[in-house]
Amino acid sequence: MITPDQETGTKLWHLVKNHDHADHREGDRGSKMVSEIYLTRLLATKATLQKFVDDLFETVFSTAHRGSALPLAIKYMFDFLDEQADRRQISDPDVRHTWKSNCLPLRFWVNVIKNPQFVFDIHKNSITDACLSVVAQTFMDSCSTSEHRLGKDSPSNKLLYAKDIPNYKSWVERYYRDIAKMASISDQDMDAYLVEQSRLHASDFNILSALSELYFYVTKYRQERGHGAHLLDRSQRLPYSAPRLAQVMLSRDAGIPGG
Repeated sequence: MITPDQETGTKLWHLVKNHDHADHREGDRGSKMVSEIYLTRLLATKATLQKFVDDLFETVFSTAHRGSALPLAIKYMFDFLDEQADRRQISDPDVRHTWKSNCLPLRFWVNVIKNPQFVFDIHKNSITDACLSVVAQTFMDSCSTSEHRLGKDSPSNKLLYAKDIPNYKSWVERYYRDIAKMASISDQDMDAYLVEQSRLHASDFNILSALSELYFYVTKYRQERGHGAHLLDRSQRLPYSAPRLAQVMLSRDAGIPGG
């Protein structure tokens, strides 16, 4: 690697800068110049993208400012989490907040933000990947309930949106509150919704492939599913409870009729 040197014109390094070398001078002007240019461009890029990032976050964390109505499944899932917290007498709001964040924003949206090629037919180059990683990290920090502590040694991607994260956090909290205030979704309405979605997308998915994925999941976590199934009253309304499903899958795996 070559960097500018005030005396000789250039300075050679092998892979990394040897800070223990005798001629190393703290605050090298060339390195400082590169850092300042990098920071300036970083801030300029952030300013250019700010509106788009704000629009993305507001759309995701809003029940009103979105292109379509809030999916019933989100309300149903969040109510289920609140119900489980009430049943276990969990009064800490941070626990409920974390459950909801782990179920939807951090599991689904972060993956879409970092990998838009999963949704769109586009090529993601290394520069785009680096930019999206910063946005995704900001998204994750916005869903966190812990205080956003920063120092002089914090990475630039953390410092870049430090002033915006408190505002984004308020959007997340408002989103969860607004959903909690919405009318509850009955089991019958949810069943009808799922049937309608299955009808609309009947030709979009491979049923055998989906069943195969369920099979691998049940096989991998058969012990945990078996122990935890008795906690879910709703599992009794399914064609197969979790233990029965696991038994059928395991019997099939062993070549034994499942009955």
